[in-house]
Order: sequence, then C-alpha cells, then structure tokens
Amino acid sequence: MNEYITKKHELFLLEVRSEFLLCIHLKKGEIQLLEQMAAEEEAKLTRAEKFLENDILFEEFLKENDKNSVEAIKIAEQETKVKLEKVAEIKKITSKMVAIIYILKEYKKYKEFLLMLSPPEWQEKQRSKSRPSTVSTYTERDEKRQKNKKEQRKKDIGERRVARGFLSSQEARASSRQSVKSSHQSSKISAPGTDSSDCEDDPEMFFKEPQDLLNLMTELEEQNLSLIQNTRETEQALEEFRQNAELTRKNMESESKQLKEQIDIMTDNIQREKERAAELEMKAKLISFEQYKPEDQDKALDALSCKVEEVYHCCVGETEANLTILQMLTAIEKKLGELLENADMIPKDQMSIAERAKEKERRMRLRDEKIYLQMKQQEERQKKALERSQAQIKKTSVKKLMPRSQPPVHKHQPNKNTEATEWENEEFLYFLS
Repeated sequence: MNEYITKKHELFLLEVRSEFLLCIHLKKGEIQLLEQMAAEEEAKLTRAEKFLENDILFEEFLKENDKNSVEAIKIAEQETKVKLEKVAEIKKITSKMVAIIYILKEYKKYKEFLLMLSPPEWQEKQRSKSRPSTVSTYTERDEKRQKNKKEQRKKDIGERRVARGFLSSQEARASSRQSVKSSHQSSKISAPGTDSSDCEDDPEMFFKEPQDLLNLMTELEEQNLSLIQNTRETEQALEEFRQNAELTRKNMESESKQLKEQIDIMTDNIQREKERAAELEMKAKLISFEQYKPEDQDKALDALSCKVEEVYHCCVGETEANLTILQMLTAIEKKLGELLENADMIPKDQMSIAERAKEKERRMRLRDEKIYLQMKQQEERQKKALERSQAQIKKTSVKKLMPRSQPPVHKHQPNKNTEATEWENEEFLYFLS
C-alpha cells in the first residue's frame, strides 16, 4: 500500500511538474507576444509623432501658400484692372483711328480727283519732285520700326521677370501670353501710325483758290450737258432709224410673200402650158404622119383654122383682115396672159366664187352629156329588143349550155386628175372637132 501511495504521489508530482512547466512555457510565449505588441505600439507612436510633425509643417506651408495666393490674386486684380483700362484706351484709339482712316480715304479721293483735274504738265513736275523724297521717307520708316521692336522686346522681358517672382509657373505662362498679345496689339496699333506718318506730307495743289475749281466745274458741267444733248439726239435718230427699218422689213416681207405667191402661180401655169404643148406636139406629130393623105390634112387644117377663128372671135373680138393662124394664136396667147395677170389681181374671195361657178357649169354639162349617152344606149337596147322579138324563133335540138356565173365587177373610183384630163380632152375635142 505504501508503495502504491508513493507511486501515486510520484505520479502526481510528475503531473504537477509537467503542468507547471507547460504553464511557464505558455506564459513565456505570452510575454514575448506582449513585448512584440509593445514594440509595435511604440513604433506606431513614433510614426504618429512624425506624422504630427509633418502635419504641422504642411499647415505652415498651406498658410504660406494662402498668403502667397492672396498676394498673387491682388496683383492679378491690379493687372486685370490695368489691362481693362488699357483695352478701353485701345478701343477708343482704334475707333478714333477708324474714323481718321475713313476721313483720310475721303481726302485721298478728293486729292486724286483734284490731281485728275490738274493739267498733265504740272502732274509730271510733281512726280519728278516726289521721287527723291520717297527714298528718305522709306529709310526713316525702317529706323522707326526697328526702334519700336527693340523697346517692345525690353518691355516683354521685364514683365516676364516680375511675373516669375510673384506667380507660379502656370501663372507666369499666362502673363507671358498676355504680354505677347499686348505686344501684338501695340504693333498693330503702331502700324497704322506709321501709315498715318506717311500721309503727313502736305502735297502742293494746282488749285490754290476755290474759285478756280468752281470755274473748271462749270466748264465740265457745260460739256456734260452738251454731251447729254448729243446723246439724246443720237438716240432719237436711232429710234427713227429702227422704226424705218422695221417698216421697210415688214414691207419687204409682204412684198416677198406676194412675189412668192405669184411665182408659185406662174410656175403652175407654166407647167400646165408645157403639158398642153406636149399634148399638142403629139397630136401634130400624129397629123403629120403619112397615114393621113394630103387632102385629109388640108381638110383638118381648114377645120383647125375655122376653130382658131372662132376662138379668136370669142376671146379677142372681131377678126381683122388678112390674119394668119399663127398671128391669131399669138393674139389669143397675149389675151390669155393679160387675163391671167388680171386674175392674179382679183381678190381670192371673188376668184373662189368664180371657180365654183365654172366648176358647177362643167359638172352640169358633164351630167347632161351622161344623160344624153344613157338615153342613146337605152334607145339602142330597145331597138335590139324589138329586133329580137320580131325575129324568127329557131328551135334548138341540142341541149343548151348553162351559163356560168360572171366574176364580180370592180368599181373604179374616178380620180380628180383623170377628171381634169378628161375635161381638157373634151375642150380639145370641142375646139378642134
């Protein structure tokens, strides 16, 4: 039992020692962790102290920066005020310059007008005098321009240095740009000043008194009035000439139309006469052939002479003594020519009425002739029918042949040209048969 108790006691002691050692080991670990935590906290504290120092410095920097910005704003406001004042002055000067330039242009126009009115000899003298003076004026202008450029460069450099001392880099750039713009404006303003200096020379004028110019203007007005009167007279003459030309043109057109119509009528008449002459030649050739005997030819000539005499008596009047057939025919042709000329002079309305009346008479005559021919044909048919009825009847022993149907008859429509040729043939037969 004692051994058992001793063993248990030893085991208990061993367990207590092990637990104690474990506790010590754990406490040491915790102590190390706490030491690390303390070191970290100390580092954080040191860092915070550094940040506080930096914040204090930054606040001081901000205060200084605010002071500088306030000063820069004040300087910028002052410069803007100065700039606005200068811009207003520049605008006033430019407006004055525009008015002066306008007046100067008007004066130049007046000068040119007066120079144009002055005699050419005086103008040549003035040109010869002004040539050497122009060279000196050009040299003076170049020197003035160079001086102005140097002064502007010096001003620009001084303004840039002042701006760099007070402002930051960006504000310095803005001020330099403004200075450059102001320099450009000043150069632009100085340019018309140089131009105005060019025109400061007082030129000599030919007209020293205003009365001379008034006298010259009155002379020019009189010349202008005379020229205006001459132009009006020429315009009136041109208008009269145009009216006369228009009237002559209209008359020529009307005459040309009448002549063209007469030419057309004459060409138609000539064509008709040629056709009739060709027909007569053909008929004369037929008569002159050997198929007719000389006795028959003499009879035909006698009949033709009788017909010619009748036509001559109808057309001309009473026959004169000892006129041959050719003389009668020439007289008939002359009479026909006169009648045709008179027919051309007759108005178209009356001519159309007469043509209609003649056409009506011709149609009536043709109708009467057709009726007469139809009556003759009918009488012949009646005679043939009587002869057939009175003739002896012949008995036929042979069967009669059956008649076949006849082909259809085509009706030919008469043309106007054929009617005209038939009418001419009828007239020819009437006068020569």
